[in-house]
Amino acid sequence: MTNNISSRRDELPCLIPLEIEPSLRQIYGELNGEELFVCNELHAAKGFRKLHIEIASLGGGLQILHCVFFPDPCYDLPIFGTDVVIGPSGVSAAIVDLSPVDKSLPHLVKNELEKIAMPEFQNVRELPVWGNIFSNYVHFIRPDRKEEEFIFLDLVDSYLKILINTMSLTDPDGPLDPPTIRRFKGQQFYCLQQKRNDKTRNVLAKVFSSQWADRYIETLLFDSPTSIKG
Repeated sequence: MTNNISSRRDELPCLIPLEIEPSLRQIYGELNGEELFVCNELHAAKGFRKLHIEIASLGGGLQILHCVFFPDPCYDLPIFGTDVVIGPSGVSAAIVDLSPVDKSLPHLVKNELEKIAMPEFQNVRELPVWGNIFSNYVHFIRPDRKEEEFIFLDLVDSYLKILINTMSLTDPDGPLDPPTIRRFKGQQFYCLQQKRNDKTRNVLAKVFSSQWADRYIETLLFDSPTSIKG
């Protein structure tokens, strides 16, 4: 799945790597006597201010994929996000969404999503209390069997293709245009809500420290946009 997301990312024009603090590019720690390893990749591209892929492994039995593509606020694009937790018995949790940062999803995105025959997963999980940032097309599940895992992977790829195709058809607004300002503030709200995820903070604080966890979340995972470059 990571390879497929990376391949889709590499289709974006003007793709460039972003600098990561060396201590955050590859992270080593220990949790409950097991080795923790985290690897981060950051890029930017036309239409996107930050493309983040994080891969984590704990011991030999747990793997986590975290991916968020933050659009440039000048472009009318949603935020793509997916998280997948894989244990010894398979995928235990998986979420994917194209999240709006304006009043609603762009019409191009919504029209393409409506064309997808959305799967009916057996075990749908409840969204967190801060999950009002997600769209009506979010899928948060525990796959019931291998077949559902593959269906979810196909869904992630479909969402990525919609996002990339929409970017190619979208002209940017000016940095001071009202829609750009709304999307800028929408991204700030998205990041603020994601920071309410205490599960992520608690795990990182247990491995490292509360201060380290806060810095990691604030500067890498969900750093709010501070300016509009245009």
